[in-house]
Amino acid sequence: MSTLDAYGYDTHEVLNQAPALADYDAFAADPALGRILDSFGAGWFREQASVVGGHVGSQAVQDLARQANRSLPELRTHDRWGRRVDQIEFHPAWHELMGLAMRDEFHSLCWTRPHQGAQVARAAVSYLWNQGENGICCPLGMTYSAIPVLQRDSARWAEFGRLVISSEYDPRPLPATQKRGGTVGMAMTEKQGGSDLRQTQTVATRNADGTYSLTGHKWFFSVPHSDVFLTLARTEEGVSCFVAPGWLPDGSRNRLQIQRLKDKCGNKSNASSEVEFRGVLAHLIGEPGHGIRAGLEMNHYTRLDFAVGSAGLMRHAVAQAAHHTAHRRAFQKALIDQPIMTNVIADLALEAEASAWLAFRFVHALDREGESEAEKLLGRIGAPIAKYWNCRRVTPVVAEALECHGGNGFIEDHLMARLYREAPLNGIWEGTGNVVCLDVLRSIRRYPDCVPALLDELRAARGNDPRYDAFLTELETDLVDVLRHEHLARRFVERMALALSASLLIRHAPHAVADAFVASRLAGGWSGHFGSLPQGADLQAIAGRAVPVPN
Repeated sequence: MSTLDAYGYDTHEVLNQAPALADYDAFAADPALGRILDSFGAGWFREQASVVGGHVGSQAVQDLARQANRSLPELRTHDRWGRRVDQIEFHPAWHELMGLAMRDEFHSLCWTRPHQGAQVARAAVSYLWNQGENGICCPLGMTYSAIPVLQRDSARWAEFGRLVISSEYDPRPLPATQKRGGTVGMAMTEKQGGSDLRQTQTVATRNADGTYSLTGHKWFFSVPHSDVFLTLARTEEGVSCFVAPGWLPDGSRNRLQIQRLKDKCGNKSNASSEVEFRGVLAHLIGEPGHGIRAGLEMNHYTRLDFAVGSAGLMRHAVAQAAHHTAHRRAFQKALIDQPIMTNVIADLALEAEASAWLAFRFVHALDREGESEAEKLLGRIGAPIAKYWNCRRVTPVVAEALECHGGNGFIEDHLMARLYREAPLNGIWEGTGNVVCLDVLRSIRRYPDCVPALLDELRAARGNDPRYDAFLTELETDLVDVLRHEHLARRFVERMALALSASLLIRHAPHAVADAFVASRLAGGWSGHFGSLPQGADLQAIAGRAVPVPN
């Protein structure tokens, strides 16, 4: 060793760096989620939610997520003997994450536990796992939304039901009957149509045994290695819904060829693909010519799950920012105690908490729709509102949370870079912003009683804050002729989302949270940027409760 290097190796001591936020309970550290479970009939799930929170907050899961996103899935079209296999190879970390999340019943809890608030409890698992690794949430969310569709067909449920509600993960590429558990995929999108499923060009030909052979091209097939998948194809009656196994009884692939894996901006650990159907064997599910109806039913579940997932992603980003600023110092203070940063963290925390209440309120409506027509109507209009708004707001939240870390947040060693790439995705999946806002108008047109149900929900908070009351009065006036102004659909949906969020916070959140939200979002002058909470807001209290406490 050189005598000139008196320090041996280290030339400096690392100071003033925040420790990693790891090995903590993401449920216990969340200031809103416990209240949400209690308010929406799922308080019985608290103990298990803490178990899930421990999983997703662990250093082990963080390491697995990093590995799964660094070693990306690879398409293997042929085996070494030249046989076409169309298999996808994943890093072992992906499989381990899938196994953990399936044991937590991410995909099945509400369908296997007929408890009050079961949908809310399952949504809590989704919300938490979106703070673990977003890439695995796609196959599990699709499986969740496909289960009620499969249940309506007794033959298909007998064939696949045991597989898709199993909490055991089985990654082997085998026929469904040979596996311990599996997932459901969806192949709906075609390049000429996008969200317009009426443009489906894939053709279904009826076989002598009652099955169909599907021929066509699917532009986006997420999770093409799924054990079962739902898809659309055109019959004589029109666009119809089909269910197909991923593998045939002889162990061969079900006549589909994966053309390529999509090189996506984010969601890297999850495989999305472009495929050719070359006579895929499938069963008709539902009525011929009514496939879009079945697709929209699944959309209702997946859109809610995207609203929940975006809320979870926001919470994760805000927790990281609050943790970092609580531990890093500048000018003799913790960053979070610098007045301008206090305002930023408090404002981010408001957005994340409001998004969680908004999403879970309509999951609660899903729990109650069988017993209340008003809740069913509220859910019809509320699901697309929550999907649009949460998926719209997650991107600026993550960008601002990343900036709180300075340069460290913009390098791949930090998970904020991954969250930044992930943030825009839910706004595209299952309908872009324009499509979802038009669906809100379509719900009003098709089910006019949605509007009274929505107003009843909003009026439940009337009389608690004059600023809220004034905003609600204006909104009531706007809703009278909302259908005449399609070009203003985004503005109307934004105002409905803000009013709903404020109503929920007024009724359920601490006064400091509700007061700051109403003052900043409803009372005028809101720019949508963060760090602009007005004078009088209890910034220290709001920012402080956003800081997660490790175990």
